[in-house]
Amino acid sequence: MVKNLTVGTPVIQILTFAIPLFIGNIFQHSYNIADTFIVGHLIGSNALAAVGSTGSISFLIIGFINGFGIGAAILTAQRFGAGDSEGVRKSFAATIIASTGFAVVLTIISVLCARPLLEFLQTPAEIIDDSFGYIVTIFIGIPTVVLFNLFSNVLRSVGDSRTPLYFLAIACVLNIVLDLVFILVFNTGLWAIALATVISQFVSGMLCLLFIIKKMPLLYLTKSDWVIDKSEISKHLKLALPVGFQMSIIAIGSVTVTYALNQIGTTAIGAYTAANRVDLLAFMILYSFGGAMTTYSAQNFGAGKFDRIRKGIAHISIIACIYCFVIAAIFYFSGHFFPSIFLGNETAEILSMARFYLIVNSFCYIFLAMLFIIRQSLMGMGDKVTPTLASIMELTMRILAALILGEAFGFPGICFANPLAWAGAMIPLTIAFIIKMKKLRKEEIIKLHE
Repeated sequence: MVKNLTVGTPVIQILTFAIPLFIGNIFQHSYNIADTFIVGHLIGSNALAAVGSTGSISFLIIGFINGFGIGAAILTAQRFGAGDSEGVRKSFAATIIASTGFAVVLTIISVLCARPLLEFLQTPAEIIDDSFGYIVTIFIGIPTVVLFNLFSNVLRSVGDSRTPLYFLAIACVLNIVLDLVFILVFNTGLWAIALATVISQFVSGMLCLLFIIKKMPLLYLTKSDWVIDKSEISKHLKLALPVGFQMSIIAIGSVTVTYALNQIGTTAIGAYTAANRVDLLAFMILYSFGGAMTTYSAQNFGAGKFDRIRKGIAHISIIACIYCFVIAAIFYFSGHFFPSIFLGNETAEILSMARFYLIVNSFCYIFLAMLFIIRQSLMGMGDKVTPTLASIMELTMRILAALILGEAFGFPGICFANPLAWAGAMIPLTIAFIIKMKKLRKEEIIKLHE
């Protein structure tokens, strides 16, 4: 299952690593898709709006967790690429210690802040109780999210992107079954939909742990591996926390979008929620390319193979751009169909709003593609500063677009928040990427003359 990405044809290695990531991300996203579909069809549009109103808050916290796990595993991947087996085990142990404390603190803070955040965002009175029940259950289950992210990211750092996929597939099926049981058999509320997600995440995390114990001798920790000094923990936190903050900074922009939508009403929230689910599914392949580039760049950076990093970025960028043009064409001609899957028998107005959102966003996917690829590559090479600056730029553009354009043009104006944010984030990333590539080229020339 272990895969060395420092050898072989770059684009082939990236694609074969990214495909399981993509399928895995689809299954992970299926948690939200299943919740949205079941709630929209079996409970109603107000319940769907309640789930949608928690999306940005959930992204704020869960995004931080995902970023933390990705960042913590970067050092593991670099050491694996350098052939440092002892360093890999030390890194794994340090990640476990850091993640445990992180999960406890974040759970307490999130649960305490859930209701105030919903009130701050002016969540409509008719849905705020359901929204709170749903999101607080998700937050109580934060340790299960950390559990899966910890072990799945460590597996991916040593080149295994397939095993987490298998366990996500099991969890996805379990989540759907539990959703239906809780709603149709026990007639429970939205909180039970969230509970189904928490249980499923716990199962997938435990399966990853059991696999590591039984099948991954590289990650088998001995007593000496647990002897870790503060500097080792610090090294991991210096990578994990900035990446986590980057994801949260992006999520704050989404919180602002939610605030703007709440000013318009439940119709806009429902349309945005359904379209956003389709949107996330469509650009999941781009996100997977970015995830693959994190591990690919980290391993090759650790091995000192900088030319492979350049080739990998160039090749995967071409493929990503082709994909963006295809998806934009599909949404332009069939953008009304996909949101209807989640909305059921809703009005033509909601479907029209959702279609407009998809067209605007898909026509700008090329910015998102390059954002994912370049940002994740820089992160894999240990650059903490530039991705954070890009996230701040993304946050600024999204807030300004949501508040100013939303006030001026309503829902259509809010639809431009994401594209403007992506374009803004590309400014610092492009500059930093050019500088980084020149620096690595100079280092290669120096090595050749030594």
